[in-house]
Amino acid sequence: MSNPIRSLAPLLLAAALMVACNEGGGAPAQTAAIPVTAPTTPGTPPSQEPTRVLWGDLHLHTAWSFDAFVFTTTATPDDAYNFAKGAPLAHPAGGVYQLDRPFDFLAVTDHSEYVGVVNAAADPSNPMSALAVTRNLLNPNPMTSGQAFLAMGAAIHNGNKDFFAPQRAASDKAAADAWAKTVEIANRQNDPGKFTALVAYEWTASQGGGEIHRNIIYRGNGAPLPYTSMDSNRPEDLWAFLETNRRAGRPVLAIPHNSNISNGEMFATTDSFGQKMTAAYVDARSRNEPVVEITQTKGTSETNPTLSPNDEFANFELLETFPGSTTPITQFAGGYVRDALKKGLAMQDGDGFNPYRFGVVGGTDSHLAMSPVIENNYFGTTGNRDGTAALRLNCTYCASGTDFRKFSASGLAAVWAPENTREAVFDAIQRKETYATTGPRIQVRFFGGFDFGDFAPGVGDWVKSAYKTGTPMGGALGTAQGRRPVFVVWAAKDPNGANLDRVQIIKVWSKGGVSHEQIFDAVLSGGRVVDPNTGKAPPVGNTVSVGSATYTNTIGAAILTGTWVDLAFDAAARAAYYVRVLEIPTPRWSTSDAVRLSRPAPSDLPSTIQERAFTSAIWYTP
Repeated sequence: MSNPIRSLAPLLLAAALMVACNEGGGAPAQTAAIPVTAPTTPGTPPSQEPTRVLWGDLHLHTAWSFDAFVFTTTATPDDAYNFAKGAPLAHPAGGVYQLDRPFDFLAVTDHSEYVGVVNAAADPSNPMSALAVTRNLLNPNPMTSGQAFLAMGAAIHNGNKDFFAPQRAASDKAAADAWAKTVEIANRQNDPGKFTALVAYEWTASQGGGEIHRNIIYRGNGAPLPYTSMDSNRPEDLWAFLETNRRAGRPVLAIPHNSNISNGEMFATTDSFGQKMTAAYVDARSRNEPVVEITQTKGTSETNPTLSPNDEFANFELLETFPGSTTPITQFAGGYVRDALKKGLAMQDGDGFNPYRFGVVGGTDSHLAMSPVIENNYFGTTGNRDGTAALRLNCTYCASGTDFRKFSASGLAAVWAPENTREAVFDAIQRKETYATTGPRIQVRFFGGFDFGDFAPGVGDWVKSAYKTGTPMGGALGTAQGRRPVFVVWAAKDPNGANLDRVQIIKVWSKGGVSHEQIFDAVLSGGRVVDPNTGKAPPVGNTVSVGSATYTNTIGAAILTGTWVDLAFDAAARAAYYVRVLEIPTPRWSTSDAVRLSRPAPSDLPSTIQERAFTSAIWYTP
């Protein structure tokens, strides 16, 4: 059996707090003119071409999540939606915060396990308030409440729904009431055409010492009581529950997240029973989980230097220990997106099916009812545990293994959709026309095809032409027929943020069951070129003043566009291509915190970072 303390992180976090870059060398980016030929590889856009990008958070907790309540969060789903729409919100550790720009959509994803129960038990009029477990859980003494929280986490891990016995009926009623209110609030806050409020929750399961959590997103305005990890901690059972919902006319999907702390379980080579995957398993997984979360506050899950040693940008916002534990994370394979893409292609070579043909989104996983995505206005994620600059930089909880200094101001989900409605947002996620950023609102268009028309990205009606003759991010290329694929990319900086350094195309492929990866600097700012000897591009430079936590946009570019041809294309090899866009260096939030505290930036943390965007892949199958 897995270690319940580690495998339930972050559910046990409160208790712990209280007590090409290539394989074998670099290669220069390759570009070529797009041939003007008849279209043969149409994409699959919706009835209207997605002409706008929508921004939001698909992973947010309120006081109705029992861990958030322990973190002293009192904000409700109503507060969360209002914050997403641009309203200010008070922080439990002090201060009032506000987004610099409203979101277009939000999913409140409170934990399905004991949803709304702990804050209901805190009400003296509720019979649960008289229970010893409740008094211990809400005790101001951190040792007492910490032990109670450990017991609650163990109950969840073991599938015990009687933690609040003999008041099981009151506990069940509190959860049902909270869920009914969650749905009512989402429906009331939903404003088609202006703001999308999605009905959602988090299924918080663990296996093999790691987290295998999923966020459950509904397309419509109704949903039954949430499925919990106490019902089952196996994804196969969750998918069966979701299939039942779809048969009942309730379209729904699941989004895995925090694969970086899954201990290799999220993208394993077997099913949850340790058995060889079957075609039926892969079909169910692909149908229920079209995208995964690639970045959030508890780290970025794109790749790891151990898995991608030749990727000079792989060491980015990585969590080193399991949250709430001193246990280091050492199992990287099976925990990162790029590795999963490679693994899936290799499995398809051998078994004929690919369980990891997914797109990507971002989310914050904030437990504050507000999304901490602005680097120079970071307010933490965990209530009064990391809600001030001093709490964070003093490493107040490092002894328990929770170094909040390693948490990130991330991430955002971006979808290309024709309108801002539940249906349009859900459908964009379903078809994988999505991408993620680590906070900035970088706009990215990415198309691939074999027969593009005569157009230039960013000029005229180029998007319509690209949809007509190619496929967007998340789509699949057609038949090669002796041709090489061409990729078109357009990236624009966040209007309120930093200039762009470069656009990279990451290619992963498999042949004969052996997978590979290669990174191409497809578009570089400032007239730089790739060194033909090293395969590397020179750095963009760095304008950051660490002492004042400021930077200037005197380097980089506001817009980067280009076309790229895979000159090493092998028509017999399965492949996937995705885009990574990098900003110029800017101050990390910890550097801004140090300035606020009039102290030097921490020497053991990066003083600057290069924020980035990651797109869903475009696939090629022989």
